[in-house]
Amino acid sequence: MNVSEAVDKRKSVRKFRPDPVSDETMRSLLEDASRAPSGGNVQPWRIYVVNGESIPRMKDFLATQPPLDAPEYEIYPQGLTEPYRTNRFTIGEQMYATMGIEREDKEGRRRQFAANNDFFDAPAALFCFVDRQMGPPQWSDLGMFLQTFMLLAVERGLSTCAQEYWSVRHKAVSAFVGAPDNEMLFCGMAIGYADESAPINSLRSERMPLQQWATFV
Repeated sequence: MNVSEAVDKRKSVRKFRPDPVSDETMRSLLEDASRAPSGGNVQPWRIYVVNGESIPRMKDFLATQPPLDAPEYEIYPQGLTEPYRTNRFTIGEQMYATMGIEREDKEGRRRQFAANNDFFDAPAALFCFVDRQMGPPQWSDLGMFLQTFMLLAVERGLSTCAQEYWSVRHKAVSAFVGAPDNEMLFCGMAIGYADESAPINSLRSERMPLQQWATFV
């Protein structure tokens, strides 16, 4: 598989098979992903892996914790303008449509949102933290690391779903993984093998046409 194929094939998977992912595979992916660029070679990512028996232990722990925290950063800007607002709205509607969940079905939507809490049944996960002294440039480095990891996962037949959901459970996650106070949770990521029979995994998100966002000067 070349890079172009991996980029095209990568998507957010929200239903996984139970097949395990070995710690050795996770270590290899993380080491390879660490070649991602970062300004000044700061390498600001701090990664905590939850795999195997740690997954059910974490789920049990989460069940004892408050259901939601106030996030430490704004996941989306207040008053999101166009075309960004429509992009966000559209992908949500398309996702629920794959499962036949109507807009009025608040309980169905709540259940799907809560599936984040189970990593969409993925057998492995990681959590990406960043030192609180870091600023926006280093946060962009986190994105490059995570994208590199996701593309490498595709190459090895794995699927992923980056989950900013965990920003609203940052206290419980930090407590479980033992992150120090100087580290802030950015996101989690579900990792495993896609359940190709699940309707939600048929979703392929759209992209705006090039002329809408690129200018050749």
